[in-house]
Amino acid sequence: MASPVVIASGGANLASLCFALERLGYDAPVTEDADTIRSASHVILPGVGAARDAMVRLDRAGLTDVVRSLQQPVLGICLGMQLLFTGSDEDAAMCLGLIPGTARRFRDGPDAPVPHMGWNQLQIATESPLLAGIDDGAWAYFIHSYALPIGRYTCAETTYEHTFSSAVQHENFYGTQFHPERSANIGRRILANFLNL
Repeated sequence: MASPVVIASGGANLASLCFALERLGYDAPVTEDADTIRSASHVILPGVGAARDAMVRLDRAGLTDVVRSLQQPVLGICLGMQLLFTGSDEDAAMCLGLIPGTARRFRDGPDAPVPHMGWNQLQIATESPLLAGIDDGAWAYFIHSYALPIGRYTCAETTYEHTFSSAVQHENFYGTQFHPERSANIGRRILANFLNL
């Protein structure tokens, strides 16, 4: 049985994420304790808000190098996914640097207001165990203003103003730009897939 933990990122989505994990049968503590994180079977890094603020929080908790050193499956959600990358244009934030790429802000337009908020489709780009059983064109719930480009790490992509990475995989690090805990049965399946890695 997996023993996942959720890194205490201060995000407002922590409660809904923990409820989603409970519905799957997992009691995942929310923690900033490095030893607890290192010993977990799976680690989830959620996040909402600004990249720089999130990195400051990780630094103050002494977790930046801890996350970089993890060998077990790690899932970044929303901002948590962006933190896995090199950086963000938002306040020129430097992130964890585990995956090459920089998050860039959407251009606001009449047909694509920022933030990108609501349901949008996933186009499967490459096979990944994270997306096992997920159909091409499945709908997931997004809320974000910055997005990552398409790269060799892209598992799924989504179009809003431009096409961006909506799910990624690099070695043991996975990410979803959308919120699986708010994405109904699709999100439930993705969380279960992650916890079965």
